[in-house]
Amino acid sequence: MDTVKEIFLLEDDKAIAMGLVYSLEKEGYRVTHAENVKQAMETIANRSFAFCILDINLPDGNGYEVCKAIKENSDTPVLFLTAYDDEVNVIMGLELGADDYICKPFRVRELMARIKAILRRTEGKSEGVRTTDGEGIMKIQDICIHTKDAKVFKVANGERKEIELTAMEYRLLLIFINNRGVVLSRNGLLEDIWDVSGDFVNDNTLTVYIKRLRDKIEDDPANPQIIKTVRGLGYILEKEEKP
Repeated sequence: MDTVKEIFLLEDDKAIAMGLVYSLEKEGYRVTHAENVKQAMETIANRSFAFCILDINLPDGNGYEVCKAIKENSDTPVLFLTAYDDEVNVIMGLELGADDYICKPFRVRELMARIKAILRRTEGKSEGVRTTDGEGIMKIQDICIHTKDAKVFKVANGERKEIELTAMEYRLLLIFINNRGVVLSRNGLLEDIWDVSGDFVNDNTLTVYIKRLRDKIEDDPANPQIIKTVRGLGYILEKEEKP
């Protein structure tokens, strides 16, 4: 029998919180609710959760500081609830380690789908990611990903140059990294990624995102060696061979 997953909800709007708690519990989750940053900090200091849902604007601070505290001590997935839909706020949350966001007002079914997709992805992380110094730096061939400040670098001819990725390109790269050695189907990717307006990414748009990402990280985008196509199945970022 599966263990009931514990979800932490930080939301100061009582009506929204009540509706979310009801909907989450109906889906089989156990929910702990906090209304402000003080309550949240006290809760996460003493409890561990399978998933965290954080509002951004709160009466005594914001959800960013709570996300930072969560990510400093665990890999617990975090989803932000926000009234803002501009890319600056989205990127700020992602740079702190958030896994996704959803803009108010939102559809409950959409939120539940995102939670399930993130849990499915994070629970199945591949062991192939190589961290070099314990500071959240991962390497794929000549690409370095600094997850703590959401920056990506490429080493070429002895020089290290920063690669400018959009929020979606960065998120897509992280999905591949966290699933090294696993073939990711297009349908699976479409379930797991969302564009900056909070809508589903369609199949044609996914093709564009992958092309743009390859253009930025591959030496020869026409013959990709990092994100490879598995014909008829999807894409794979292969595990590094051990010496």
